[in-house]
Amino acid sequence: MKEEDKEEEAQAEVEKWKYIFGFTNMAVVKCAIELGIADAIENHKSPIPLSDLSSTLNCNPSYLHRIMRFLVHQKIFREKPSINGSTGYEQTPLSRTLLGPGENTLKPMFLLESSPVMLAPWHFLRSRVLLSGSASFKGAHGDDLWKYGEENPDHSQLFNEAMASNARFTVRSLIGKCPEVFDGVKSLVDVGGGNGTSLSLLVEAFPWIDGINFDLPHVVSVAPEFDGVIHVGGDMFQSIPNADAASLMWVLHDWNDEDCIKILKKCKEAIPKENGKVIIIDAVISEEKKDDEMEIARLLMDMVMMAHTNTGKERTSKEWEFVIKKAGFSSHSITFIAALHSVIQCFP
Repeated sequence: MKEEDKEEEAQAEVEKWKYIFGFTNMAVVKCAIELGIADAIENHKSPIPLSDLSSTLNCNPSYLHRIMRFLVHQKIFREKPSINGSTGYEQTPLSRTLLGPGENTLKPMFLLESSPVMLAPWHFLRSRVLLSGSASFKGAHGDDLWKYGEENPDHSQLFNEAMASNARFTVRSLIGKCPEVFDGVKSLVDVGGGNGTSLSLLVEAFPWIDGINFDLPHVVSVAPEFDGVIHVGGDMFQSIPNADAASLMWVLHDWNDEDCIKILKKCKEAIPKENGKVIIIDAVISEEKKDDEMEIARLLMDMVMMAHTNTGKERTSKEWEFVIKKAGFSSHSITFIAALHSVIQCFP
């Protein structure tokens, strides 16, 4: 056997077990969140020994040691000598996203994706791929994601909290890297804006904007109040409130091309023909096989769309161009603002 073949075979052996136990990582992170490990370490203010951590969390030291050994190996926490010289644990940038509640937490996103409701559709992925198969989420729960959320308020709240936690990261990146997107925009309707978190951050950064948070009635009815933002309930397939610009963050990837075109046409009707625009914040899949570290995250998100929506998908730039042109826009631009997302501006 050639030397390169031996190396490839050895690597395949490692990868094999990673794939077999892939969901283990999510399950252990969920356990860490539920135990409050990150918060306990943060509150200790210095590397915390296992004995103190287990006492604080009221945990079995032996089992907690095994959990921490795994999480340290995954680079979620770090080992560092404690004050008494024993091995202690401290935060990493990744573990700090498990703190909460707070402005920088991604805890709701972890809890959403690891919840029984969102895990069940993965067992129906095969049926989605088959020509005669049904959607994974509907196969697991009998309804699509949106209908299920309307009938299950606890899940709807978890979903909206997860979207809000992601929005905080994405909007900060958008504000920092291309604030010019909002030059001249005096009113902005956020289509599918959930509880209004993303729009509130934009209005705070650009106080000249009057914000309209637009989502399904059962979503906006429980949304918190934000300065400069009004909540409007409705159906984006029927009509969208008028504004200088419309934004869609993590919305269009939930729908197939036909539905995206319908939504974009409604957005186009809601903005001025002369100087209006639609701002899409979503992933753009690479059309070339580049060595992009974050491409796997975009491709994973595409699998999530397959499992959790009836027809959703992540799109390449050509696929985005297709739906934008079909919706009647004359031009558009794509700007990469973060590892996972891009901002796409569409002009009438």
